[in-house]
Parts: sequence; C-alpha cells; structure tokens
Amino acid sequence: MTRVNLLLLVALIASSIYLVRVSYDARRLFAEVDRATTEAHQLEIEHERLLADKQSQATPLRVERVARDKLAMRNATPAVTQYVAWAPAASGVGK
Repeated sequence: MTRVNLLLLVALIASSIYLVRVSYDARRLFAEVDRATTEAHQLEIEHERLLADKQSQATPLRVERVARDKLAMRNATPAVTQYVAWAPAASGVGK
C-alpha cells in the first residue's frame, strides 16, 4: 500500500508541476499576443498617418511651390519656350 501511495504522490507532484508550467506558458503567450495586437494597432495608426502625409505632400500647389523654390523652375510661356523644327533625314533607306 505504501508503494501505491508513494507512486500516487509522485504522479500528483509531476502533474502539479506540469499544470504550473502550462499555466505559465499560457499567460506568457497571452501577454505576447496582447503585445502583438497593440503593436499591430500602433502600426495601423502610423500607416494611416503616413498615407495622410503622402496625400498632403502630393497636392498640386505644393508640388508647384517646391518646383519653383527648390528647383528654380518656372512656368512655360511663349517667351521662354524654344521650338525645335524636325526634318527627316534624306537617306536612301526604304527607297
């Protein structure tokens, strides 16, 4: 009878240790999932902010202002436009 009690005690201690280990792993994994969910939410907010910044940066007025200020570009007017006349070369190809 003592052997059976001893065997049951060892089984009880082993199952208790296993239960504690599984509970610890479950808590750790839940915390990890919670952190990943929070990070995903933050990344989604950052993505939406970047999309809004992208849209505001690509407005025609801003592009024109940057072209004028930083690139020293100006509007094309007849006064600053140079026209190039193109005449086909008189070669013997195709005759």
